Amino acid sequence: MFVQEEKIFAGKVLRLHVCASDGAEWLEEATEDTSVEKLKERCLKHCAHGSLEDPKSVTHHKLIHAASERVLSDTKTLLEENVQDEDVLLLIKKRVPAPLPKMADVSAEEKKKQEQKAPDRDAIFRATANLPSYNMDRAVVQTNMRDFQTELRKILVTLIEVAQKLLALNPDAVELFKKANAMLDEEEDDRMDEAALRQLTEMGFPESRAVKALRLNHMSVPQAMEWLIEHAEDPTIDTPLPGPALQGEAGAEAAPAAAAGTSTEDEEARDELTDIFKKIRRKREFRADARAVVSLMEMGFDEKEVMDALRVSSNQQSAACEWLLGDRRPSPEELDKGIDPDSPLFQAILDNPVVQLGLTNPKILLAFEDMLENPLNSTQWMNDPETGPVVLQISRIFQTLNRT
Repeated sequence: MFVQEEKIFAGKVLRLHVCASDGAEWLEEATEDTSVEKLKERCLKHCAHGSLEDPKSVTHHKLIHAASERVLSDTKTLLEENVQDEDVLLLIKKRVPAPLPKMADVSAEEKKKQEQKAPDRDAIFRATANLPSYNMDRAVVQTNMRDFQTELRKILVTLIEVAQKLLALNPDAVELFKKANAMLDEEEDDRMDEAALRQLTEMGFPESRAVKALRLNHMSVPQAMEWLIEHAEDPTIDTPLPGPALQGEAGAEAAPAAAAGTSTEDEEARDELTDIFKKIRRKREFRADARAVVSLMEMGFDEKEVMDALRVSSNQQSAACEWLLGDRRPSPEELDKGIDPDSPLFQAILDNPVVQLGLTNPKILLAFEDMLENPLNSTQWMNDPETGPVVLQISRIFQTLNRT
């Protein structure tokens, strides 16, 4: 009997389940050394119509190993693709690749993109070439829209001078001074931010130490907490702050004021009272944050520059640093300048009845002094039933004139 050589050396016969995309299923037998391309040609006889002589009918289909979801390579054998007996193969038609865009379509798309693109500088100049030109200085426009917080200091400087003169003209000027001085001492000694104190005591700090820390750090909770931590081992940490040493000075100052009030020369009395109010203001003079001073001086700035920067920025270290590195505006000298007495703003403020009445109240003078040196306290004075209406009227007048 004659046996063909390829039958003797033929590989293992595999029985494969083939599924087509149209739902047809059949069993295909092939040896392990059969190429995927040959197997695909045999499978196409079951489902593909037309001439199999066309190479496109083979290349436009692919065999997928169902278990591993792999696309079988046409150039490899079933053994190389690790196809096992009883495996399931899927015969799928390849997707037709999208046709390349024509040059006309590409040009139209590019033109559309160019039309939607924002105009460049030259295009803007060409489009506006026939428009009349205006000399608009952006810096001037921004300056005209003044900010209330920026102008408030100038307003306060001027109103403090007016309030001092009005109080000096009052026949009970000395009594008003005593009242104002007593209010100032009471405010310095007794005013305590209860919310800030509660935060520190809830952290575990003793109340006496928390009160001392808050007074030394202008009621700032973070700075007070840092102070308490830094001085925890300080033997004098529980030593109370000294009492108001200015009370004795107040009596001594009130005596000359009283003498001046009883003097027949009114001008001397007014000058004496003006000096007294200057002393009141010195009680609230600016005190720089020691930590901020050290930090800024470590950057290379001298002490005077640092003090000026902190005064301009109300003890805000980051703002002070920006002032030192920038154009240094406003200058420290500008902080003591008031508004023009002949300006519409000044006249409108003085014509307001609420402001007129408030300027005769010593507490208003103290509020203005405090807001001048501590802008962050403005909110507190606006919530005060005596000072709030006056500050609110000044703000409304400013905003009205600024809009017009």
